[in-house]
Amino acid sequence: MRRMRVRRVAAVALAGALVAMGVASCGGGETTAGGGGGEQSLKVGLAYDIGGRGDKSFNDAAFRGLQRVQKELNLEVKDLAATEGESDADKASRLKLMADTGYNPIIAVGFVYANAVKEVAPKYPNVTFAIVDDETVKGSNVANLVFAEEQASYLVGAAAAAKSEADNIGFVGGVDTPLIKKFEAGYVAGAEKINPDVEVQVGYLSQPPDFSGFRDPAKAKTMADGMYDKGADVVYHAAGLSGNGLFEAAAGQKKWAIGVDSDQYVSAPGDQKQYILTSALKGVDVAVFDFVKSVGDKTFKPGVQRFDLADNGVGYSTSNPEINDVKPRLEELKQQIIDGEITVPTEP
Repeated sequence: MRRMRVRRVAAVALAGALVAMGVASCGGGETTAGGGGGEQSLKVGLAYDIGGRGDKSFNDAAFRGLQRVQKELNLEVKDLAATEGESDADKASRLKLMADTGYNPIIAVGFVYANAVKEVAPKYPNVTFAIVDDETVKGSNVANLVFAEEQASYLVGAAAAAKSEADNIGFVGGVDTPLIKKFEAGYVAGAEKINPDVEVQVGYLSQPPDFSGFRDPAKAKTMADGMYDKGADVVYHAAGLSGNGLFEAAAGQKKWAIGVDSDQYVSAPGDQKQYILTSALKGVDVAVFDFVKSVGDKTFKPGVQRFDLADNGVGYSTSNPEINDVKPRLEELKQQIIDGEITVPTEP
């Protein structure tokens, strides 16, 4: 019988900050991608989600893929920042700017670009687009790069319950959307597998159409501190740049935190590193690189490309040695998911 207690936490007052659009360009020759790219010359454009480069999470994972494109395929690359509170028209203009200046292929990082890609891709049939975290956009020149986030979240949820001494853990979501609900659902299910009696505190930093929850570390810190004060000793975030606030709270309270998308133990400041137990990994970098290479190799296929545990598209990090005592159990659960013995829910 299900006994897990899930307590939802109300978000604190919103505090938004306007982030100016920026353009960053990396050097590199306009050459053909490796591995049989024919004579096509590629210039790769990438448009960030809110939070942008430097979030040490989702967007930085995309940037690592872009860096690998530049280094291994010797291609010219350009990345464009997003502006908080911008419209779909602004996003479409960003994609059009890259297409009009010769960038092809173009990667839109985040489901918030869905309407923009739907508008722009049909107008540029000779440009190949990819959108990360969305599978609603259809087109012969569009790839949908999506992930089984719930599977990675299941494993870190199991880790959280296994390491919790208080039988009380937390989840901080950036924005209350179906995508972030997948993280919550997997996390709660994984925790329940280990301890049916664990209490899970759940909170979201903002509600659509307000996406500031992905870039508000101060608000995340306040929410995380509240969860720790109410008994949680492990808190997981799926909140992009806002996750930095969780890590600050964890270090201040000397409690566990769990990162997302990238191995955030590696990128954390020294005073926070020891408190980051693990991170739910999402191979956005791999997806970006593989997409660009497929265009260069002329093996591109449109439609949904899903990355999961079976192909190492998602996973959990082991950089912090403190995870080692629960790793054997996590590996068992991982294999059971791969073998189909465990089906991870995608909704709470």
